[in-house]
Amino acid sequence: MSDLSEPRLLNLEGNHACALGAIAAGCRFYAGYPITPSSEIAERMSKELPGVDGIFIQMEDEIASMGAILGASMGGMKVMTATSGPGFSLKQENLGYAAGAEIPCVVVNVMRGGPSTGLPTRPAQGDIMQARWGTHGDHPIIVITPASVPEIYEQTIRAFNLAETLRVPVIILYDEAIGHLRETVEIKDSNSIEINNRIWASEVTDSFQPYAAGEDKIPEMVRPGDGFRTHTTGLTHAPDGFPTQDPELVSQYMDRLLGKLGHHGDLVEGYETIEVEDAELLVVSYGITSRAARRAIKLARAEGIKVGMFRPITLWPFPAEAFKEIIAPIKNVLVPEMNAGQLIEEIERYRPEGCDIEGLNRIDGETITPEQILDRIRELAANE
Repeated sequence: MSDLSEPRLLNLEGNHACALGAIAAGCRFYAGYPITPSSEIAERMSKELPGVDGIFIQMEDEIASMGAILGASMGGMKVMTATSGPGFSLKQENLGYAAGAEIPCVVVNVMRGGPSTGLPTRPAQGDIMQARWGTHGDHPIIVITPASVPEIYEQTIRAFNLAETLRVPVIILYDEAIGHLRETVEIKDSNSIEINNRIWASEVTDSFQPYAAGEDKIPEMVRPGDGFRTHTTGLTHAPDGFPTQDPELVSQYMDRLLGKLGHHGDLVEGYETIEVEDAELLVVSYGITSRAARRAIKLARAEGIKVGMFRPITLWPFPAEAFKEIIAPIKNVLVPEMNAGQLIEEIERYRPEGCDIEGLNRIDGETITPEQILDRIRELAANE
């Protein structure tokens, strides 16, 4: 069990850093089911939670795990679960419920090779589109993609802050290579960590409406036992929480639900740029692949090739406005991914005239190397 009261440096595996970030953010309930390569998160949470008066439950499966954290969140707790591959697929229906009923929660997906049970112990990046569109219907969701062990720790704290502030499910998405990588992490003392908590409804009135929201588009939550009458449903609902099929009320609900992340775009978006100021060629990358790209860019620059990188940290909603500004003068874009081509489809939406976009894909359970990216950078530069 970790002492969170003093800052310190720890040599941590990525999955352990995720657990400690969750504890630091105030997570006090974890329900999960072990699945490679995310199981270390559950193991660490089972050790850490009792020391902070938290609750750990190993559920019978991933569906039950998701249901348990949603119930605990509605009961007032900060919650998390973690999974991979097939388990993430099983969570999708309840993720939709969380998005529609606006229940704060954090879900970690440590990606592995697929489809089906695929390659349980090997890294992949094949869940990019599933993380955004895995559940049915139009829905808000935030997906964060850290690329290092320290960033897993920091972005896990941020994930909880976003979930609680915006009443939205947040997915932390990283690959097995990052999950099992060990790096030095600065664990901050509890007093220096910025923590956001959900806004609780405080005034009990006969006219209270649990899904009425002001200009910030975020309704206050009802804490059980505070005396409010409320109704929660996955059906499309009016501000009073009860189901409706009135087109006007449905439109108002959906417009607010889908618009709240854009309304808080400055809070949600996160990205990193490297050497983009004079770049003629741009690499768009994330997760472990971005680390290979970083090395390849350094080597290419030494050869006189003007190449830079755009790395989305918040993958969904994609930081489109910042990306469009960066890509505007670019002649070639390279998108290396450990899948058959997923993020590249989003990148192509923002292709400026005269810009060529190519993918570099690997789906054999091995990571893309700096040499592979560098070779493709050289090819693209030579074809100019």
